[in-house]
Formats: sequence, C-alpha cells, structure tokens
Amino acid sequence: MGVDLRQVVAGILTLTMFVMLGNMIKREHFDYVEEKFPGAVDAEFDSGKVTERGLVTFKNMGDGPWMEDGQQLRPCWTESTFDQPARSKGFVTFSLTNGPEYHILQISDAVVVARYVGATLVIPDIRGNKPGDERKFEEVYDVEKFVKSLDGVIKVVKALPNDISIRDFAVVKVPNRVTEDHIAQSVEPIFKTKGNIRLATYFSSVNMRKTTQKSNTDSFACLAMFGTLELHSDVNEVVNSMIERLRSLSRKFDGRFIAVDLRVDLLKKNSCHGSGSSGTKSCYDAKEIALFLRKIGFDKDTTIYLTQSRWDGSLDILKDLFPNTYTKERVMPEDKKTKFLESEDSEFEKVIDFYICSRSDVFVPAISGLFYANVAGKRIVSGKNQILVPADIQGSSASVTDHFSPYVSKKNHLAYSCFC
Repeated sequence: MGVDLRQVVAGILTLTMFVMLGNMIKREHFDYVEEKFPGAVDAEFDSGKVTERGLVTFKNMGDGPWMEDGQQLRPCWTESTFDQPARSKGFVTFSLTNGPEYHILQISDAVVVARYVGATLVIPDIRGNKPGDERKFEEVYDVEKFVKSLDGVIKVVKALPNDISIRDFAVVKVPNRVTEDHIAQSVEPIFKTKGNIRLATYFSSVNMRKTTQKSNTDSFACLAMFGTLELHSDVNEVVNSMIERLRSLSRKFDGRFIAVDLRVDLLKKNSCHGSGSSGTKSCYDAKEIALFLRKIGFDKDTTIYLTQSRWDGSLDILKDLFPNTYTKERVMPEDKKTKFLESEDSEFEKVIDFYICSRSDVFVPAISGLFYANVAGKRIVSGKNQILVPADIQGSSASVTDHFSPYVSKKNHLAYSCFC
C-alpha cells in the first residue's frame, strides 16, 4: 500500500500523545508544571497592562487571567492520503463504554482492526455502567457524519444483515492502541476462522510504553479519534443552549466561563491525598479549587460550570467564594431535563460534560485520568489552550503560567501533530 509522507509523520507523532497519556494514567497524579508556557512571561494582572510574548496572550480587564484562544489546527489527512480499502470479507462489531473519553479510543481501535483485516465495521451501540443503560449510537452521535468520515477507509453499515447472528461472533480482546503485529498474531487468525468478530478494548498502562515501530495504520487511528464523532443534533442543541446560558451569566467578563471537572463521588473514592512534597495530587476538592482560582487572580464573580450533576453540600465552600457556580441542573433548559437528566451518571450527562469542558474558555481538571487527557486533546486542536492544573496550592507564589497543563506547555505541538 502506498504511503504518504505526511501520513507517516502524523502517525509517528500521534504515538507521542499516547505515551504522554499512558504516563499520566500510570502515575495516577497530575504533573506539576515546573516550566512556564513557551515564550511566556508573567502578566501584570493588577494593572491595566498586558504582557505578552510568544504563544501566550492575556486579556486583562482587572477580572482575572483570561487567555486569548489560539488558532484552530487543521487536520493533515485528506481523502488522497488513503488507499482504497480491500473488499470486505466479514464483520467487526463492538460497543462504546465508560463515557466519551473512552469512546474515541474504542472507535480508533475498531477502525484500525477493521481496516487491517478487511472487514465491514458495524455501527456500535452505547452501554453505560448500570445494567440496562444502553443506547443506540444515533441517540448520542451523528451517524451520517460517522459513516461519511470513514468513506474510503473502511466499509461501515448501520446493522448486521438479518441472516447473521451476533451469537456466532468470536469475542476478541484487544489492547488500546492495538498494533499491526498484535492484529496479525491474535486477531486476524480468529477472523479468518470465524469470519466475524466482536472487539472488546481493554486499557492498560503497560500498553502505553513508547514504541519506535512505524505503522501504516497510525493515520487511520488519528482520523478515527478526531474526525468521526459529532454530537447528534438534539444533544448538540442542549450543549449549545447550556453554553449560551453560561455566557449570558458572565456578561461582566465578555461571556467567558470556567469549566471544572469536579465530581464528588470520584473525590470520595480517591480521598484526594497528597503524593509528595511537590504538592501533586490525584484530585482536588471544592475548597482547594476555590482557593486556587482566587489565588491566581480570578474575580469572585467569575462564572464556573461543574461536571457534578446535582448540587452537593461539599460544594458550598466553592459557591461562597464564587457565587456564580453552577451544575448542569441549573443551566440546562427545563424542557430538556426529563430526557437528559433522567438518571444519575447517564451517558448523556457524561457527553454533555465532555463537550462543555472542551469548549469552555478555561478548563480546570480537578481529577486526573482519561477525561482530562482527552478533553485536553479536543481543546488543543481547537486552539483553547488555557488548561490550568491546580498544584502546590498552599503558600505558593507561582504565577498562572506555572499551572498550565503539561499537555499544553511541553508537548502540544507534538501530541496532536495529526493536525497542522
């Protein structure tokens, strides 16, 4: 198969993103950013001046360290990048699970496998964490966009033919970031024998080790991750209306707002213990987030969106310091709550949080993990680089630039190099 040089370069550098992601998952804590954003100097927030250099531009209106958005990145792949797929010989099925931060990785692996073995990919269903929490793909995502985006890469169908039973499919477990060697050794023989397979992707930090192997599938994986998923129009309408509501509540700051991934249930599980003298932790509670935002200069009237679905008493300290703090139940249109807030921790709620955090002016991850990593990816691609990681909160004199996410400050030009 012919290989475009851009495809190879994009593929190799895309692996850097997963190495970073794997290191974060393996450590299970935030990296404290010891170096400043490239080319940045401290901004004088108390005066009417703005100090800017290189990649950082702050707008100072006396209300906080708001940063200007950067340029959106353009995908480096085109239709001409890909050779036509082989004739389809069977089917690959799979399910999307665990939330949108996992969906994009599961789709990436399924596309790579289907392309390699020459199979037709069946549109997946979506399964939540609770029994019976199942949805059709088209309830959450735009199925026509998904099919069209993969045209010329693999064949995609919305359902299996009536004469084929899912009970006859062989279940094959594959590691996230599945390689060509793994497919050749552990997947393709089963596919040839059975004719149809059902994939189950598992996530392991061991699989995130750096590899020097070049693969023709890297560009397909990149396309699948960043070019296939768009929200269904109904879901997108809800997300847009909530963002518009948050912006209307923040007129003082030209509509800017902060999204904080802070979920009380996860904080209780993780206990938010420190992990060393540097102040790095796996998560931060409401009080720590409130003190962090005030310390780096955000005004008390700043509008804040929390991924916590419904208000919890432990969040009161945050609202005391930032009265304009809201959960989704406060900013979602009333006529949409029955459908989209029907149950705690539903797939709809996860998707809404993921996309609001991706589009906010500032993102603060209070919890480490894949949600943080993949929200960072979508933000960097769209030019929204202001991702602030709280660290060393007590007594630190560090400026806001010292709290930039390492995804942005160290590697963003490499991590998402399938865009240019």
